[in-house]
Amino acid sequence: IRKKIEMNQSVINQLVFHFRNKYKTHNYNIISNKRIDCFDDSINIYFPKTGDKKKLLNLSLKNAFFYKEHHYSEKKERKIKKYSNLIQLSKDLKLKSIPKKIECFDVSNTQGTNNVASMVSFINGYPSKKNYRKYKINRVSGINDYKSLEEVVYRRYNKLKKEKNLFPDLIIVDGGKGQLRSAVKMLKKLKIYGKVNVIGIAKKLEEIYFPNDSFPILIGKKSESLKLLQFIRNEAHRFAITFHKTIRKKKFLVSNLDEIPGIGEKTKFKLLKEYHSVQKIRESDLKKLAKNVGIIKAEKIIEYLNK
Repeated sequence: IRKKIEMNQSVINQLVFHFRNKYKTHNYNIISNKRIDCFDDSINIYFPKTGDKKKLLNLSLKNAFFYKEHHYSEKKERKIKKYSNLIQLSKDLKLKSIPKKIECFDVSNTQGTNNVASMVSFINGYPSKKNYRKYKINRVSGINDYKSLEEVVYRRYNKLKKEKNLFPDLIIVDGGKGQLRSAVKMLKKLKIYGKVNVIGIAKKLEEIYFPNDSFPILIGKKSESLKLLQFIRNEAHRFAITFHKTIRKKKFLVSNLDEIPGIGEKTKFKLLKEYHSVQKIRESDLKKLAKNVGIIKAEKIIEYLNK
């Protein structure tokens, strides 16, 4: 058991039951270093002071303490490695401080429709998923990654500024000079440019772009700091794509259902929640569909979709 718990009788009972069930054991002998008094006579409980049972008990305790020490030292090593990667990243990017908090932006659309963006946050090299944010792009129509980035960067840091929250140590935008220029433009508008480090990372050659520098730098492909940047960028891309697919699927379903006479908002919401796609509604049988929306509406929907 990895958590510290109060070893009262009810907890001991649960643990014994849990481990007997887990390891499928039918042995009725329990060797313990804690006094247990709550089992019936069919179970033999030993509290050995000497002999083979005491040796077995000591070996069990030794193994438990060894596991605990090994488990925590492994966690510590992973933390140290992550931190050393951040130190290396600060050297590779020539930053004045270690980027403990990093935020990365990516935008996604389908031929200029359903424009969305994502922002992922990493603290001490680890994803901080509670701080991830997703955005619907409101002021941009068509394919325009630059304007989309401007909107989302402004919205993010304008909010942080108003709420007087801490800014990240490093901002990453997925893209090259154009995308970076858009981010910088908004940081200048908010009067925080120069207070925050900002870079762009272009996918093709993994080039790192800096503001006011025409030439990118290349970090060694085997470098842990580049791997960290790639992981952060890919996570932002994954988060944006996932959100974009969700929006697209909902809009596709709703737009198809809009064309069916007599199908209102409540019915659309029920169908969206239950089926998630037009294809699944089409494949559903009439009885099942009728349970959700009633027989009349179910017949209308099936008839329309089958056309």
